Amino acid sequence: MSQSAEKRPRAIRIPLGERIFYHVDAVLLIFLCVLILIPLIHVLAGSFSDGMSYMGHSGLLFWPLNPTLDAYRAVIRNQNIWTGYVNTLFIVVVGTLLNMLFTLVAAYVLSRKNYMLKRIFTILVVFSMYFSGGMIPFFLVVKGVGLYKSTWALIIPSLVNVFNLIIMRTAMTGVPDSLEESAQLDGAGHLTILFTIITPLILPSVAVVGLYYAVSHWNSWFNAMLFIKERRKYPLQLVLREILILSDTDEDYTMSETIKFATIVVATVPILTVYPFIQKYFVKGVMVGAVKG
Repeated sequence: MSQSAEKRPRAIRIPLGERIFYHVDAVLLIFLCVLILIPLIHVLAGSFSDGMSYMGHSGLLFWPLNPTLDAYRAVIRNQNIWTGYVNTLFIVVVGTLLNMLFTLVAAYVLSRKNYMLKRIFTILVVFSMYFSGGMIPFFLVVKGVGLYKSTWALIIPSLVNVFNLIIMRTAMTGVPDSLEESAQLDGAGHLTILFTIITPLILPSVAVVGLYYAVSHWNSWFNAMLFIKERRKYPLQLVLREILILSDTDEDYTMSETIKFATIVVATVPILTVYPFIQKYFVKGVMVGAVKG
């Protein structure tokens, strides 16, 4: 036997049970992907279909029926959708920025080892995650502080999510104490340490938590239904709810279903485009924020 053959590494044998597990896992994941894609394809195909042709069709769609852009033209003509877009963009941008600011500050305080009230505040914060006063007290509080019928009612009451706060706090505890001590010796204050030293080091967790907040604001409609009464202040999801449930369109009845599909696509695509830019941080950010400490 040649010397090269003797030095050739032996292949690692994977146990039969582990190989079966991998194959079953792959089959289940493919099945889940199919279940997720079928309704997406149906909605996308329906949005490009002719209204009359769709009314005479039954079952799932995998390709548009008599392809047309009439439904999208009707969506573009609907002024309420564009007003909802503007309102939702304001809520997402301003709300996410304020969410991240308050969450970072709160997480920094709760992650300090020498803070005497750390344990007490941590217990109170976690308690609020499991127990709440309910919808009626929440409504009365928002109305009592003067936020009723205001867009700020969709931002201020939900400034800090406890689950996101815990992820951020746990990520901050993984930052070496020596970095903070060195910064303090150079005269850095708490805000400087938080925003110039700690935050860049936990950027994956910051990106993931920011995505959580942004998606939550984008998809939120229930609080808007409770607190917003002027149509010009409706966010996009509340406009979408009216179109889907109340069939609130000015178009022909035969186009109503395809317009619903087109509205869903228009309301969903923008937030989906964010995922590719955050995906590389997603798993790392959640694991760092959830496992350490």
